[in-house]
Amino acid sequence: MDLRGKKLVLVGGAGLIGSHTVDHLIKEDVRELVIYDNLVRGTRENLQEALKDPRVKIFDVGGDILQTDILQAAFDGAHGVFHFAALWLLQCHEFPRSAFDVNVRGTFNVMEACVAKGIERLVYSSSASVYGDAVHEPMEEDHPFNNKNFYGATKIAGEAMLRAYHHRYGLNYVGLRYMNVYGPRQDYHGAYIAVVMKMLDAIDNGLSPTVMGDGSEAFDFVAVEDCGLANVCAMKASGTDSYYNVGTGKRTSLKQLAELLLEITGCNRPINYAPASQATLVRNRVGSPKKARAEIGFNATLDLREGLKRLIEWRATHKAEVAARRQAVGLPA
Repeated sequence: MDLRGKKLVLVGGAGLIGSHTVDHLIKEDVRELVIYDNLVRGTRENLQEALKDPRVKIFDVGGDILQTDILQAAFDGAHGVFHFAALWLLQCHEFPRSAFDVNVRGTFNVMEACVAKGIERLVYSSSASVYGDAVHEPMEEDHPFNNKNFYGATKIAGEAMLRAYHHRYGLNYVGLRYMNVYGPRQDYHGAYIAVVMKMLDAIDNGLSPTVMGDGSEAFDFVAVEDCGLANVCAMKASGTDSYYNVGTGKRTSLKQLAELLLEITGCNRPINYAPASQATLVRNRVGSPKKARAEIGFNATLDLREGLKRLIEWRATHKAEVAARRQAVGLPA
């Protein structure tokens, strides 16, 4: 789709991948970017720089995908929609009913609104979780669905519903299956933080980073900046009714990840190895980037070292800014 002069809606656009997609989109000749977000996981802070552009607006009455009338109002006059909104993996594990409501029923609401409002193209955020543990590597898009967790199940449901909606109503869509995403604006508080942040927390606290198991488990770590780029490529592309891996195609073990973080931070500490959790359902997952490169023109640009450096720099700056704001109002840093 030609983005020139278009109005685009980003559902969940204040979150990690959504906000980085906004950063890429403001470089395009779009007419308007509407952020539809309930600001539970996403934040205005993530859009701080983007909101300086007059084309970027947060939908003024809030944005919950379970409120179908408000959702459809946000799509008025829009040409394209990005759908990022979802509960995350561990939330889905702990709260499956809420996961169904948001990830499945909410996705249906987005599809229904797209058809009702004549949206030209939808880009859906799926996940490599649909694959589960790798049967073979690298995983192409026809890799079997080997998922064993509820989050992956909701993404499989979303993919199947989109395919059915495409064939029933002609909805033009593509879906993106992100590998292990990391980068600036990633949450480093609370119970649902990623493995990179857990390792950095340990390093910051003078401890050794912990690796579950023997460290041989390996994944495809992809920078969030590249995920934002993949979304723009997917919206611009012409193909439909297809899914694409978003990753580097490179295999990094958890031991290698911990070693790299220790090296970048200048810490000389041993890695702490702990027994692998029985809840760990995915031990190896590396995706093939070939189809995305060939069909939507996406190619990951950031290598892991540079991406982690950017994340560590952002994290240090963000922590200092939060501490300064707390001190300014009389709270402990």
